[in-house]
Amino acid sequence: MLSEIKQANVLIVGASQGIGLGFVRSLLQQEHIQHIFTTYRNPDTAKQLLDLASQSGDRVKCLQVDITEESNIAAAIKQIQESVKQLHLAIYCVGVLHDQNLTPEKSLRQINGSNLIYSFQVNSIGAVLLAKHLMPLFNKSEPSIFASISAKVGSISDNRLGGWYGYRASKAALNMFLKTTAIEYSRRCPKTIVVALHPGTTDTQLSQPFQKNVPLDKLFSVEHTVTLLSQVISNLSLKDSGEFFSWDGTKLPW
Repeated sequence: MLSEIKQANVLIVGASQGIGLGFVRSLLQQEHIQHIFTTYRNPDTAKQLLDLASQSGDRVKCLQVDITEESNIAAAIKQIQESVKQLHLAIYCVGVLHDQNLTPEKSLRQINGSNLIYSFQVNSIGAVLLAKHLMPLFNKSEPSIFASISAKVGSISDNRLGGWYGYRASKAALNMFLKTTAIEYSRRCPKTIVVALHPGTTDTQLSQPFQKNVPLDKLFSVEHTVTLLSQVISNLSLKDSGEFFSWDGTKLPW
C-alpha cells in the first residue's frame, strides 16, 4: 500500500531504541520514504537515533516529546505540519513494562496506584492522544496507516496465566482506544487504517529481564521483528482497520 506512494512521510513515536529505532533504520533503506519524523524523550538514551539523524541529511527529523504530556504531542504535530501536508504512516512504539520503581505485578498485593497510572499514560493514553492530534495529517486524499505496538498479553480472552496487571490492562486499554479510533477515523479520516500490532518477544530493553524462559526461536532480534511487522503493515487494506494483528499476520482475539 505505502510502496505505491512515490514520496511517503512517516512518523515513528518512541524511536530512540528498540523496535522504534529499528523501524527508522529500515525506513532509511527505502527510497520512496521522503521524510522520517521521530520522537524521543531523553537525549541521554537517544544517542544512536540522534547520530543516525545527523548522518541522513534532512530525511530524519528528531523531536523531543514526553508522550505523557499532551502539550508536547500537540507541539510536535504542529512542527510536522509545518514541513508536510500529510503523513502516510505513523507507528506508536512507546511502551513500559518495568522501570526504576515499576515491576510487573505477580499478585494483587503488589498493585500500586501510581504505577498503574504511569503504565496507562505510556502504554495507552499517549497513543490515543496522538491519534487525536494526527487527524489533520490523516484526513487527506492519499491512504495512510496508524499502527501501535501492542502485546498479546493485552488480549482479555487469551489471558490464562494472570499477573502483570498494569501491563495487561494498559495494553487492553490501548486495544480498545485503537478499535474506537478506527471507527471514528472511518468517518473523519476514511482512507486511514488503524491497527494494533503484537511484535512477539523481541530482544529489547523492555523484555530483557524476562527472556530466561523464552525459547531461542521465539526471541526475535529487532531487525527480524521490524521485517515481520513491516510485512504485516504492507499487506493491510481498509477492511483491516480496527483489528489486532500478530507478527505473522494472524488476527489476535480481543
